[in-house]
Amino acid sequence: MEIWKDKFHSPSHPGAILRHDVLPALGLKPAAFARHIGVSRQLLNKIIRAADPSPVSPEMALRIGRACGNGPIPWLNLQRNYDLWHAAKKVDIEAIEVAA
Repeated sequence: MEIWKDKFHSPSHPGAILRHDVLPALGLKPAAFARHIGVSRQLLNKIIRAADPSPVSPEMALRIGRACGNGPIPWLNLQRNYDLWHAAKKVDIEAIEVAA
């Protein structure tokens, strides 16, 4: 069963959501947001960079979720969906039969 709506376009990385939606809505620059959540500017920049972003860890999801008021689960779900989509592009599972 295909769980992704669009097999040709990757789900958004949580860092892209931060960069394009959250930070502008909050009126914060990355350095100010990094200070706000208690991490280094370099760590946040690794997550929000456009090319080869770092994953959002559970610890980072806790920080971002608290600052945004929506909790860690949406941020972990964004990361999970991003990771699964990219893994599905690398792994051929068609020949694997469902174990009975």
